[in-house]
Amino acid sequence: MSGNLPLHSTRLLQFANGTAIGTSNRWNGGQYCSILTEAGIVGCGIYDLATATEFGQAIAIAKGTPDNPLVEPEDLYDARIVACTPRAEELGIRPGMTGREATERMLKAGAD
Repeated sequence: MSGNLPLHSTRLLQFANGTAIGTSNRWNGGQYCSILTEAGIVGCGIYDLATATEFGQAIAIAKGTPDNPLVEPEDLYDARIVACTPRAEELGIRPGMTGREATERMLKAGAD
């Protein structure tokens, strides 16, 4: 990527409870991905839960590893949620569930 613009992609993702927006951002030495719903975000470990909590946002994060990073939003589907904000917990999201399960709960909450 040296000398080039960073990479960014956005696409619609279909789930049982609706449609979400998936994003992937990559640059030299880093990346992050997320799934955006009307109710909140399922994302990788780059998100700061303290700030999201302060603003009352529903955020659930999964964490990749240097050997197995979360790069594309679809990588979040089977990744396990490791932490979430209190607002996400109010939607029934818990550490240990998959990113797909967390996304489905956010989509259901957004539709209510």
